[in-house]
Amino acid sequence: MLTEQASLQDITVRTDNVWKVYMLGGVEYAALRGVSISVRRGEFVAIVGPSGSGKSTLMNLLGTLDRPSKGEVYLDGVAVSTLQGDELASLRNKVIGFVFQSYNLVPYLRVIDNVVLPLVARGASSSERTSKANALLDYLGLGDQKQKKPNQLSGGQQQRVGIARALVNDPSIILADEPTGNLDTKTGQAVMELLRQISHEKKVTVIMVTHNLEITNYCHRVIFVRDGVVEKETVSQ
Repeated sequence: MLTEQASLQDITVRTDNVWKVYMLGGVEYAALRGVSISVRRGEFVAIVGPSGSGKSTLMNLLGTLDRPSKGEVYLDGVAVSTLQGDELASLRNKVIGFVFQSYNLVPYLRVIDNVVLPLVARGASSSERTSKANALLDYLGLGDQKQKKPNQLSGGQQQRVGIARALVNDPSIILADEPTGNLDTKTGQAVMELLRQISHEKKVTVIMVTHNLEITNYCHRVIFVRDGVVEKETVSQ
């Protein structure tokens, strides 16, 4: 297991015997049943499984958008259960960048204004916001698109704006939910290559949930989830 191979200092995401149990019509339903995973710094990992497998529930727990019924989630060595309210929101804002299938851009804001939103929430100065957003948009090949609105961009460009927004706070973790789901094959491949490049060059841990096995070829490792448990893991050659 990865936990045995890598030091704790090298691990950015870890779950320890995580369960998530819901009450449905008075009956308990376990969406996750004792899931334990570890992901290294700079690793690009895919979580794959059929509908109802628990992969989206696991992603919500990793993103601190929900809490486990039992077990613990660790982000950068911090036990999430020990945090409440503002502390939890602060950790989420500093440590995690989110990339969504539907981009989730604010339609009436310019590209650069969409990118700086996490920095506004953090209270960064105007000069810092502008400097970081400009640098990221240039890095992602969007230097000539900064003043446009999202509806003036292609789907691939919008997703790159979403990736820039996810990176602007210098997170150690990016969580990507079906990041190529709304893209054609060629554009999706370009986005996957970009995520792989980011994990390598910026040493950011990228965890992606997907049902598309083809795009997992870009990942270092694939975790297969079924019926709320980790069924197997494979490592790319």
